[in-house]
Amino acid sequence: MAQKPTPTGPTQRQQRVAELIRHALAEVLQRGDIQDPVLGSHVVTVPEVRMSPDLKLATAYIMPLGGQDEAPVIAALERNQKVLRQEVARRVNLKFAPELRFRRDETFDEAARIDRLLRDDRVRRDLDETDHESDH
Repeated sequence: MAQKPTPTGPTQRQQRVAELIRHALAEVLQRGDIQDPVLGSHVVTVPEVRMSPDLKLATAYIMPLGGQDEAPVIAALERNQKVLRQEVARRVNLKFAPELRFRRDETFDEAARIDRLLRDDRVRRDLDETDHESDH
């Protein structure tokens, strides 16, 4: 019997496998196992990996340290996708090695956007008003 997809998000198994793959990718990139000049000259962080429900596709969200040269780094990861997939398969014991996709991690941008909103004069004024009302 096929499982129905749950609207609540990824399953515990998806999260566990994603975390194993994230660690494996980070280790491969940190050790410099991939012979690529772009990857060799950048420190790349892997803050998150998301798995498809069938565990055959892993989307890795990456960010070069300092946010510099994102496009060349993602292109280099895509170029070396086959080798990265093999290295991940060696490190993570799965029935099938998942296909890897690389995306830019946008959480830092989102955090900066929220920070800008909170520093906006109108929001600050509204927050100050609610502080004064709660004092009374």
